[in-house]
Amino acid sequence: MTNVTIGLDVGGAHLKVARVEDGRVVAVRQIACPLWEGLDRLDRALREAEALLANHTVCAVTMTGELTEIFDSRESGVLALIERLRERLTGELRIFMGLKGFASPQAARGDPLSVASANFIATALLIARRQPKSLLIDMGSTTTDIIACDRPLGLTDAERLQTGELVYTGLTRTSVASIANRAPLAGQWQGLARDGFATMADVRRILGDLPDDVDQHPTADGRGKSQEESLVRFARGFGRDAEMRHLPAWQVSAAYVSERQLRSIHDGALQVLSRPAEDVNAVVLAGIGADYAEQIAMRLGLPAITFGALVDAHDDARLWATRCAPAVAVALLAHK
Repeated sequence: MTNVTIGLDVGGAHLKVARVEDGRVVAVRQIACPLWEGLDRLDRALREAEALLANHTVCAVTMTGELTEIFDSRESGVLALIERLRERLTGELRIFMGLKGFASPQAARGDPLSVASANFIATALLIARRQPKSLLIDMGSTTTDIIACDRPLGLTDAERLQTGELVYTGLTRTSVASIANRAPLAGQWQGLARDGFATMADVRRILGDLPDDVDQHPTADGRGKSQEESLVRFARGFGRDAEMRHLPAWQVSAAYVSERQLRSIHDGALQVLSRPAEDVNAVVLAGIGADYAEQIAMRLGLPAITFGALVDAHDDARLWATRCAPAVAVALLAHK
C-alpha cells in the first residue's frame, strides 16, 4: 500500500500543495488563493487540489496566511486556519510548529505563535539535513527568505526583518513604487509616482523574462498581462503614456528597477553572512524567483543548487518542488 503524505503551505496569496508517495515527491502545485477576500477562497483552493489530496494518510501544514488582513491578529489567524483545515481535510492532520516540530491541531491551538509564519524553518531544516552549511534564498511572489540553514537567527517575521533573513520583496506581487522612487528614462532621472500602478510582474514582462505560469493574480488595473499592457501600467508611474516603439528605452528603466530589487536581496544576504562564525559554502535556490536568486549566489561567489535537486522527485515535479519548497519540506519532514 502506498504511503501518501501531503504538504500544505497556506499563504495569503497562494495555496501550495506537495504530494509525497513512499518518500518521493510525485506532484507539486501552486494555486491562487487570495485569502484577503475571505476564507471561502481557501475552500475553493482546496477543492481545486482534490486530485493531489486524494487517499493521503498524513497532511502536514505550515502557513503564513495568518498575516492576512481578514484576521484581527496573527494568533486569531492561525486558529481560524487550523479550524478550517480540520473541517475540510481527512486523515491525520499535523501542524508544523517550527523548531518544536509537528503537533496535533488541538496542541497547536495552544501555541499559535509557534505555528505562525514558520514555513521557512521547514525548508531550512530539510536543507540542513541534506546539504549542511547552505544559505537558503527563497524568492516567492511577495517575500524573500534568506536563511543560514544550520543556524537560523530570527524565528518570527519581526525578528527576521531585523536580521536580514526576511526581505519583503518578491518576484511578482511587489509594487514598483516600493522598490524605487526614481529611475532613468531617456537620459534623465525621472521621479516615480508612489502609487500602485505596476508590479514587479509588469517589470519582468517588459524585460521578457517572466515565466508564463507563475503570475496567478489579476493585474493592478484588472487588465491583461501582455507586454504592451504591462508597459502602459509601468509608464503611468512615470506620469507618462507608453508606446511600444520606445520599448528599448523603457526596458532600461525596468532593468534599473529590477536591479534595485536584487540589490535589496543581496544586502539581506550580506547581513546574514556577516554574523560572526557564520559558515556557509553554498546557496540553495527556491521559490518562483529561483533564477533571480541564482544571480545573488553569483554575486556572493558561492555555488548554487536548486531545492528540487536536493529531494527525490519525479522529473516533472522537480521545478515546482523548487518553487514550492516549504510545502515539499513539511511533507518530507512529516513522512512516515
